[in-house]
Amino acid sequence: MSCWDTVQMYAFRSIGYGERLLPREDFTLCQQVTLIGSGMIWNVYFGALALLLGFFLATAVAMGKASPSRWLRKPSEWFIFVFRGSPLFIQFFFAYFAFLSLKQVSPVFDALSAAWLGALIVLFLNTAAYSAEIFYGALQSIPKGDMEAADAYGFSGWPKFRKITWPTMLRLAWPAYTNEAIFLFHATTLVFFTGFPAWQQRGDALYYANYFADKTFNPFVPYPILAVYFIVITLIIIALFALANRRLNRHLPRAVRPRVKLRPMLIR
Repeated sequence: MSCWDTVQMYAFRSIGYGERLLPREDFTLCQQVTLIGSGMIWNVYFGALALLLGFFLATAVAMGKASPSRWLRKPSEWFIFVFRGSPLFIQFFFAYFAFLSLKQVSPVFDALSAAWLGALIVLFLNTAAYSAEIFYGALQSIPKGDMEAADAYGFSGWPKFRKITWPTMLRLAWPAYTNEAIFLFHATTLVFFTGFPAWQQRGDALYYANYFADKTFNPFVPYPILAVYFIVITLIIIALFALANRRLNRHLPRAVRPRVKLRPMLIR
C-alpha cells in the first residue's frame, strides 16, 4: 500500500470518513503522520470554536468587571476567579459528571456528554475567563486622555465603546491574547484524558499518538509527530494574529507599530 493510499484511507477518519478499522501491525511512518493529522481536525475544531466564542464572552465579562454596578461586577469577578483559580482538568471532570446528571433528567441534554459539545463548552468558558482578565487589564490601561478626547468630540454610549474603547482595548491586549490563543490550542490535548468518550475510536490527535505508542512500545515516533503538528499550528496562530495586530495598529507610523513575533524562550 502506497502512502497516498494511506492518506486517502485515513486522512478524515477522525470525523467518520474513510477506513473504519485502525491498522493493527506493520505500522508505517505514513500511517502515523496521517492518523495523527486526522485527529488534529478535532483539536483545531475545539481550539477555533472555543477561541471565537470565548472572545465575545470575554469582552462582555471584562466590561462587566469594569462596570460600576455591583450586579454586573461581582458575577464577572467570580466567573473569572472560578475558571482561572481551578485546574482545567478538574473543570473537565466536574463538567462531565454534571452533564451526565443533566442527561438523566432529559434526553435533550444527551449531546452534552459527548466530547464535541461538552468538552467544547469547558474550553469556551475557560478561555473566556482568562481572556476576560486580559481584556480587563487592557481596559484599565486605556489612557485617560483618549477617553477625555472622545467625550470632547461628543462620543458616548455604544458609539464611544465601538470606536474608541474597544479598539484601544484590543490593541493593548493583543500580544497577551495571542499567548492565550496558543495555550488554548495546546490545552485541547487534555480532552483525551477527560471522561468525554471518543465515539467509535474517532479521537483527537493525542488519541492516535497514544494508540501508536501503545502498539509499538515506542513513544519517540508518534509524540514528536504530534509536537510538530502543534508547532505548525502555533506558527499559523502567530501569523494570523500578527496580521490582525497590523490591522489594529494601521493608524500608527510603521516604525512605532507593536509587532507580534515568535520569540522562542531558550532560557527561562
